[in-house]
Amino acid sequence: MPALSQEAIRLTRWLYRLLPEDSEVAGLLALMLLTDARRPARTRPDGSLVPLAEQDRQLWDREQIAEGTALVSSVLPRGEAGPYQLQAAIAAVHDEAATMADTDWPQILSLYDLLELFAPNPFTTLNRAVAMGMVHGPEAGLRVLAELAADKRMARHHRLLAARAHLRELAGDESAAAADYLEAARRATSLPERRYLAVQAARLEAAAARQAG
Repeated sequence: MPALSQEAIRLTRWLYRLLPEDSEVAGLLALMLLTDARRPARTRPDGSLVPLAEQDRQLWDREQIAEGTALVSSVLPRGEAGPYQLQAAIAAVHDEAATMADTDWPQILSLYDLLELFAPNPFTTLNRAVAMGMVHGPEAGLRVLAELAADKRMARHHRLLAARAHLRELAGDESAAAADYLEAARRATSLPERRYLAVQAARLEAAAARQAG
């Protein structure tokens, strides 16, 4: 996979050299750089997933982050924002935060609001719901997810369940969160994702059992 992502970045660099004035090509390259920069911290030696909140940010590639941030910063002021530029801007906000607690969630939420206008899709709404929960509280995010669950494309998707589990845990409803994580694990098709979600379910079930005891 690293070789594949490096090849994708190489080809997009080539395209950017051909079309230096195309803001979306620049945005795509920035998004690739900012996303790939986190790759060294995304998995443990055993292949298990490490969520963003738990990643060792010292492992992130600072040169790629600086390049990606500079790219997106240079094109956004042109006033021709498109989906790739907005996604890159969101990635830049995450990558520039020293810790998860330092993340500028209001800015991320504003960018997702714009992204929904430019390129509405259920996964954008899903991510916006999480940002909404971080800014306005988990209940606000859960209300967005409740509306999204009516979308047939997302009704049975494991990522909707995982996001709901995350927000329910933040709201203090550990039993419901554990149930959502477990169901998300059943529906996930990726083995690393399935294992991660199952571990989260077991963690919350154990916490609920300790409280009950």
